[in-house]
Amino acid sequence: MNTALRTRFEPSLANTTAVGSSIPALSSSKASEKYIPLITCPANFPRDLFEVAISQLVHHPEYNSTLILRSETISDFSIDPEELQSENFVVKIPHFDDLYPTRCIHRKLLPRRPARDSSLEQYCTLYTSFGLAGSSFHSCEVETTSPTADMLILTPITSSEHPLPYYHPRVHHLAFRYLEDPSLINETGILRIEVLPLPDVESPLDPNGRLYRTCLALLETLHRYGWGAMTNYQKRVHHDVLISRERYQDLYLVMRERHKGLVETWKEVTDPLKHVFEDIGIATYLMLLWKDTYKEGPDKEDDERYDNGSEPWHKWPQAPGGFLDLGCGNGLLTHILVAEGYDGIGIDVRARTSWSAYPESTQKSLHVRAFDALSEFTEDAHSEIFRKDIFIIANHADELTPWTPVLATLCAASGYLSIPCCAWTFDARYSRSKADVFPLPERRYESMESFVKTLALGGDGSNSSGYSMYRIWLASLSLHCGWEVECETLRIPSTRNWALIGRKYASEVSRVVALEHVKEIIDTVKRRGVFKPRKPEGKEDGH
Repeated sequence: MNTALRTRFEPSLANTTAVGSSIPALSSSKASEKYIPLITCPANFPRDLFEVAISQLVHHPEYNSTLILRSETISDFSIDPEELQSENFVVKIPHFDDLYPTRCIHRKLLPRRPARDSSLEQYCTLYTSFGLAGSSFHSCEVETTSPTADMLILTPITSSEHPLPYYHPRVHHLAFRYLEDPSLINETGILRIEVLPLPDVESPLDPNGRLYRTCLALLETLHRYGWGAMTNYQKRVHHDVLISRERYQDLYLVMRERHKGLVETWKEVTDPLKHVFEDIGIATYLMLLWKDTYKEGPDKEDDERYDNGSEPWHKWPQAPGGFLDLGCGNGLLTHILVAEGYDGIGIDVRARTSWSAYPESTQKSLHVRAFDALSEFTEDAHSEIFRKDIFIIANHADELTPWTPVLATLCAASGYLSIPCCAWTFDARYSRSKADVFPLPERRYESMESFVKTLALGGDGSNSSGYSMYRIWLASLSLHCGWEVECETLRIPSTRNWALIGRKYASEVSRVVALEHVKEIIDTVKRRGVFKPRKPEGKEDGH
């Protein structure tokens, strides 16, 4: 693990006495185009890593603006020097006498709120300051057909029908440059942002102006990416492992528009902005997960919920036994799924204020029911609630979290999704000094370390925190109960967004062995005599 500390970001106005201020601004082939050096800072990484660092800005603009959802690449092509004079070449990218375009990425920026902001197409052009000789690039030191880029220019594509949206700086062109100042000795170079502003931009060098502040944030991001490239930074949190980002985001935007009104009708004392959009995100993920996991959609010919069913997910596969929202709390997740045509129920130890405000179809799916793990399965696990092939949801289910894979095995569930929050074992708070990790199948994992690497726990990589240790314990429990362990870091507004997913049985643990493991867990809990089931509060029908 690389423990090097990132160098400080030390920005300066480019027109001051900052390092590199003696280097002239970009000289366009068009006399009317006057670029303004705006802001600069020491690079603290070598020139040959500039293209690696800048690629993050190109492919992930959402990291720098909460108004941008993502970018989609329309085309990506290398530029042959012989094409520069071609009539077919892109004419909207800027041309310079001493800089040569090597690659052009045509991308589309998608807004996070398409009803408010419009999308924008943009050229992202890489340039090199190496000279041209015939059809090859060269410098006095090295000759290569693939020169290192030292400048990126972003060029928005606008028209009267597609004006520049709010989230984009008001510029014709925005340039990121890697410069080497001859006055520097044993230094790696400097980064500088230059702009060709729109005519309506007043005082672009004003540190309090929006253009300057946006460029400051962009330069700091590039500085951070350069440090990451130099230290071989490895991402520890991996999103979109099971469901692609594009599919999730596209459906989430639709679901958010359909259910955002819940914020205005919120009945609980908790923050509606967090809970509503978090549960919309979880519901979106589940809809796509079920679509990918199961084969056939339900028969809806006689179901009144689908009389106007033009939504595509009405034909998507669902869990064959429906869903069970275990410890459903305010019932919001159950409501969203039921409203979208999914068969299932939510149970909790008491009814919440929100329950009576939901439509009748949701109220019928919410039940007051206490979960007693020690008596639930003594006679018949396949009850009306815990039926075969059901999909179990444990969203911040606290004490019920460790029981989720146990329950899923006993009732032959079709799968489960667990988002752990507070750390509990079967009958007490989790303590890493007392809760041993369950043994792993020797044929599958060479060591505990190799198993932990598959869990995408994030953090600093040490996995020494109590929450990391708890998640490792839960994952080993799931495998012990016979489930293939899959993990996903969900795109929801919560610090507890790591999900443990079981949707198929592990080949190394037979169904018979898994049941033996589960029954042994229950017997052990009984012998300890500590487990005390909670009693339901209110009427059993949930009303």
